[in-house]
Amino acid sequence: MAASATPLSLSFFTSSIFLTSSSHKPLSTLIPNNSLKTLKPLTISSELATLPVLSFTGDKVGETFLDLKAALPDTARAVVHRAIITDLQNKRRGTASTLTRAEVRGGGRKPYPQKKTGRARQGSTRTPLRPGGGVVFGPKPRDWSIKINRKEKRLAISTAVASAAENTIVVEDFSDEFEKPKTKEFIAAMKRWGLDPNEKTTFLMREVADNVRLSSRNIGTLKMLTPRTLNLFDILNADKLILTPEIVDYLNARYGLNYEGDDEDEEDAEEEDDEAEGEGGSEVQG
Repeated sequence: MAASATPLSLSFFTSSIFLTSSSHKPLSTLIPNNSLKTLKPLTISSELATLPVLSFTGDKVGETFLDLKAALPDTARAVVHRAIITDLQNKRRGTASTLTRAEVRGGGRKPYPQKKTGRARQGSTRTPLRPGGGVVFGPKPRDWSIKINRKEKRLAISTAVASAAENTIVVEDFSDEFEKPKTKEFIAAMKRWGLDPNEKTTFLMREVADNVRLSSRNIGTLKMLTPRTLNLFDILNADKLILTPEIVDYLNARYGLNYEGDDEDEEDAEEEDDEAEGEGGSEVQG
């Protein structure tokens, strides 16, 4: 599959890592012997996309570019899949708990004699075979969190944003356009930008003004994100991605090919990302 002929797709279910075991072939049959020593190392490409810039009234006022790191097409699906699984699994609280027959209250007395009743023998009323009894192999509190490298997580986010470039538009800052919270006015603005309120839309802004947040919070298909709450799930789950010129500059600087951040900045960013995951996405019990 040529990278230039086929667009980057994030449909994980067609990936080779999900093939059944019957379709797996030995490595020697997939790679010729003469090419085992000439395997190319993993490289990162740069995806340059031109995005239209719209005004608050919906008129096109210019263009901008989005130049982000992107994994190669044959590895992009695996990188993004690993990152999204990490995010979803780290949201699990791991507090689900059940009681075994030894932990359930009661059941110490034998319910009826062993013999001369015509019934199956029972030693306790808390057996898993009876209502109110213990649970066999039930869940217990555990830690579901898994780790992912910072560079790998950043590459997954930049790959996802780069792949959504064809469904992305840039809108000039409209924070001062709403004098008071009004959902009807925000929906009208979305229609001027060519957006359907019934489609899942993600806005990525540097800062979200109070009137903008209050005007959009009643739209169930809309997400408002900032660099602090930026996460991979909302990017992949959105049908349309709306950016502002300030956030485009931030993405190019943070996730661009020329980004050079020291370890301290990366550790601070990782702590902010972990806090954002706790604030942005609701934790799942289990």
